Amino acid sequence: MEILKAVIFDFGGVMADEGFREGLKTIGIKNRLNPDNFFKIAEELIYQTGYITGTSDESTFWNTLREKTGVTESDKELREEILKRFALRTKMINLVKKLKSSGLATAILSDQTNWLDEINQQQPFYHHFDYIFNSFTLKKSKKDPSIFRDACYAIGFKPEEVLFVDDNIENIKRAEKEGLKVIHFKNMESFEREIKKFLLSQNA
Repeated sequence: MEILKAVIFDFGGVMADEGFREGLKTIGIKNRLNPDNFFKIAEELIYQTGYITGTSDESTFWNTLREKTGVTESDKELREEILKRFALRTKMINLVKKLKSSGLATAILSDQTNWLDEINQQQPFYHHFDYIFNSFTLKKSKKDPSIFRDACYAIGFKPEEVLFVDDNIENIKRAEKEGLKVIHFKNMESFEREIKKFLLSQNA
């Protein structure tokens, strides 16, 4: 069994509350739309427009969403509904600090736009990680399985030496197929139990 050398974390839903989903559902409710359906449309469009991979800009995404759904708020109003809901989880930050102090490399791998930089400006967290991988700057999202190996090689380790943590089960499945160790994040309590198992097996 390969020794664990690095841990890669998703951002929204793992390191922070899931602001994208919750913000969009709130926008849907405000516009008297089914919140779950509205979120699904927005999630599809952020990929289809290319905003998530930095091949188009924010206004293109919002304009396309307004055309499809009829929402009327400005780009600024829509963005703020999302960004204000990405609250960093102190417990997770503290855990990252512990992992780093134990000698493990740490990284973020997020399907995010330029909003990730904005969140970092408002609630600085980049400095807690050795690497930040963002689909917006990589021009590739987690829907492309090769992104997981790319991140591992950028850090300098084999996929088998890297643990990936995400709340999205499809991303977990793709990462596992690429050879990474994985934890599907469901809640803080179960995550703490699972990562302890990984760390204990290291020292066995």
